[in-house]
Amino acid sequence: MPEGGRVPEKREKDDATRADTPLRSDAQRNRERILEVALSELTCSADAPLSAIAKKAGVGQGTFYRNFPNREALVLEVYRHEMQQVADAAAQLLQAQAPDQALRKWMDRLARYAMTKAGLAEAMRNAVSAPGGPARPGHNPVIEAAVLLLKANEEAGTIRPGVTPDDFMLAISGLWQLDPHTDWQSRATRLLDLVMDGLRAGARGN
Repeated sequence: MPEGGRVPEKREKDDATRADTPLRSDAQRNRERILEVALSELTCSADAPLSAIAKKAGVGQGTFYRNFPNREALVLEVYRHEMQQVADAAAQLLQAQAPDQALRKWMDRLARYAMTKAGLAEAMRNAVSAPGGPARPGHNPVIEAAVLLLKANEEAGTIRPGVTPDDFMLAISGLWQLDPHTDWQSRATRLLDLVMDGLRAGARGN
């Protein structure tokens, strides 16, 4: 290939791509760190200063505002991120455990999400009530995760047939009545054990 041909150009592009990869990884880590800190801070106080969140996350103001231009965007993304984490856990648990064990462990994860939602309630109300603020996100990812788990369990004969996502969400609705500032874990465990016993009653495999 003569000097000045296409190969050197391709090598330069490949080198540039490799150089960009760590930056993309760093950017993703920064974003996740901001969300992690924001979840903790906003759960404690809906008015937590954004500058304090950025400082605790170890990022500069420029990096922070490139990811989240305002408080409403941050609150909404914290909420969505937590919801997606819950949804993704369903498939991960099914890959590692028996369907009924996966369902019960997912219910524990759902309980933590319910407490997160309760803790973020004031921050969410402030975000969606702001002029031109975002709409409150729906629960579709969580519902889809419940469908996946219920279907796997029904096929395995580990829960009674015919349980719908609506049935399931109504059965666990007591989670949203718990106070995140109390010893909610023991109460949630008792409630979810009762729900799981009810789901197993009349199962084909029993």
